[in-house]
Amino acid sequence: MRIVIMEFISLDGVVQAPGGPEEDTDGGFAHGGWSHPFFDPEVMGGAFDGALSGTEALLFGRRTWQSMAAAWPERAGDPFADRMNAIAKYVVSATLSDGDLTWNNTTRIPGGEAVARLRELHESEGGTLLVMGSPTLARTLLREGLADELRLMIEPVLLGGGKSIFPADGALRTLELVSAVTSGTGVQVCTYRPVATA
Repeated sequence: MRIVIMEFISLDGVVQAPGGPEEDTDGGFAHGGWSHPFFDPEVMGGAFDGALSGTEALLFGRRTWQSMAAAWPERAGDPFADRMNAIAKYVVSATLSDGDLTWNNTTRIPGGEAVARLRELHESEGGTLLVMGSPTLARTLLREGLADELRLMIEPVLLGGGKSIFPADGALRTLELVSAVTSGTGVQVCTYRPVATA
């Protein structure tokens, strides 16, 4: 399966809490909801619709899964929400139990087995696994060479610090820009793929 990471990201590389003030305040992060002023339904909404339509399953870290699981089921009746609720989902967690998996079609990947299980999924036949949010998981996938594509919505804002998806291990990783579209709000919607190294 192809693994695609899709993120709202600031110019200084922060992905923390784009959706709301209380989404993720770790480290004293005070800018939750920062992406809202830049959302463009046509370009950015279209990018999400396009990504989801070609996706076989969603892949989340625990925190992102919990916030999605609390939000999407009550929005049933909207085509995007119905797709989010119906699609297969995986959540990587060392703390959730199978009994906590209240959101339809969710399978737990135990935290201690995450890299091995993700490698198995990556090597299996099938379509696309889409990661949204989940910065710790995204960072692990990039570090382990398991991400086939990055779809970044680069927003014209500096947040001065916060969670990033990029490994800080000193390794050089070259990417190829596959496509770029600019929204009316100044967001660069860019698709990158890793360049194979010899």
